[in-house]
Amino acid sequence: MLLQVILECLGLGALLVLVCAVGIRKGAVGMVHLYSPEVQERCITLGLTTHEKIKRNSLLFKAVCIPGYIGYVLVCVYGINGAKGFVQGFWQLLVILSVMNLMDRLLVDGYWVGHTNAWTIPGTEDLKPYITAKDKQKKWLFGTVGMAVIAMVLAVLMTAFIH
Repeated sequence: MLLQVILECLGLGALLVLVCAVGIRKGAVGMVHLYSPEVQERCITLGLTTHEKIKRNSLLFKAVCIPGYIGYVLVCVYGINGAKGFVQGFWQLLVILSVMNLMDRLLVDGYWVGHTNAWTIPGTEDLKPYITAKDKQKKWLFGTVGMAVIAMVLAVLMTAFIH
């Protein structure tokens, strides 16, 4: 079972990377909604995007990713793995979501955004690092606590739904 959950973790991480790759396929400005307000404003000033496009991309990102990620973990944990009850569901959900959070922090934010040019938006280089130390602290805290809360809520809901 543990190996199965680890494979599902990697699958969700791959899904995250795929979403990011699609988002920046025509340039990192496509995901500027994930950047600081300063970077967003610079992009608007440079004529690379508009407030409306940023808002639309942000809403589309949330509308696709949040239900997609939740659907993925629920199918894995309850559909494929057959979790029964709160404890079985919670630990699997927590592990899968936590590994995705680690992949996001270390691979996406730490390496891809922090050490490659794939996420560089021309004309904003002076605003690097795009993810500051303060941003990283917030992402680690809210990501870690957030994944635990999401796992708990989903496990409670699914336990009530299954019984």
